[in-house]
Amino acid sequence: MLKIWLNIMLLSFLQSLVACGQQTYDQKLQSLYKNTVPLVQPQEVKKKLNEEDVVILDTRSAKEYSVSHLPNAQFIDYDRFNIAQVNNIPKDKEIIVYCSVGYRSEKIGEELKEAGFKNVSNMYGGIFQWKNEDMDVVNQNGEITDSVHTYNKRWGKWLETGKGIKIYD
Repeated sequence: MLKIWLNIMLLSFLQSLVACGQQTYDQKLQSLYKNTVPLVQPQEVKKKLNEEDVVILDTRSAKEYSVSHLPNAQFIDYDRFNIAQVNNIPKDKEIIVYCSVGYRSEKIGEELKEAGFKNVSNMYGGIFQWKNEDMDVVNQNGEITDSVHTYNKRWGKWLETGKGIKIYD
């Protein structure tokens, strides 16, 4: 009986550690976001990719994008972004921006909104949350990959162990 109780207590403790780990990630995200661009959950983005005509903009660096990105995502380099890069997108088109965790993409989303784009949202948790929820990413050749550029080793901790191969420089 004591052994069963100890196993239950251990399981409960481990579950609380997992919950705290996710909560910590959520807290980190909340500390980064200014909430100037509406958030959309990765599962909703996946649904939209399968059912709707939506533009997905990857706002990370070229190196990050080449390692992996969401299927059909267009590359928009955060460091070199110019609103002229999106002149071909109608102002009323639904646009979802993302980056590693959602900070850089929120900044690009702000610029899009200031330029008159009416339906812009930011994917919550970025590509890390996408992979943490076991959704596919593709490499520069359009092939499914497990690799994810994590920006650097420190930020890589937000990509859960076993959810992808962490690449950083």
